[in-house]
Amino acid sequence: MNAYRKATFLTSASSLDQLPPDTGLEVAFAGRSNSGKSSALNAITGRKRLARISKTPGRTQLINVFPFSESMALVDLPGYGYARVPAKLRDHWQRTLPAYLARRQALQGLMLIMDIRHPLREFDRQLLSWSQHAGLPVHILLSKCDKLRRGPARSAAEAVRRVLRADFPGANAQLFSAESGEGVDAARAVLDRWFGLAEAP
Repeated sequence: MNAYRKATFLTSASSLDQLPPDTGLEVAFAGRSNSGKSSALNAITGRKRLARISKTPGRTQLINVFPFSESMALVDLPGYGYARVPAKLRDHWQRTLPAYLARRQALQGLMLIMDIRHPLREFDRQLLSWSQHAGLPVHILLSKCDKLRRGPARSAAEAVRRVLRADFPGANAQLFSAESGEGVDAARAVLDRWFGLAEAP
């Protein structure tokens, strides 16, 4: 059963003090603009229009909260890596995101979406570093894996895992495609563990 299908939009926040009370459990989704973050959220929840998908980079500029029960929520963090957003806004999120990752007591983990063809860019590594410092588990969805043949996709995933083992132990990565559905069940299984909806293996 997909518990995340019940997710609905609650609010958008431009600062941490605008977020709902820091109770219950939540998991955040983050990723570069055009990484496929919105598509991943929609695929995992089974809600095609839950998170807005745009061809214009950087459209997610607020923290969007999607509760799926009275005490559990998915959180869509602002896309990063886009060039057309004012420097003042970029600076704001450079300060706000590490504070959110470190201080938010309800936060159980971070789903980090990376285009499998362009993984581990500078700010991806920055988010991994912030999460590591906060003791926050990270699970990477290597999105758009349908754009590569099976062999190169597996090789790319293993290359990412090697970097994680060396530099960010505890983080893990999997192949993912919102288009084909590959990896959607595996991503839900990670969420289930973080939310306590399933027994750890």
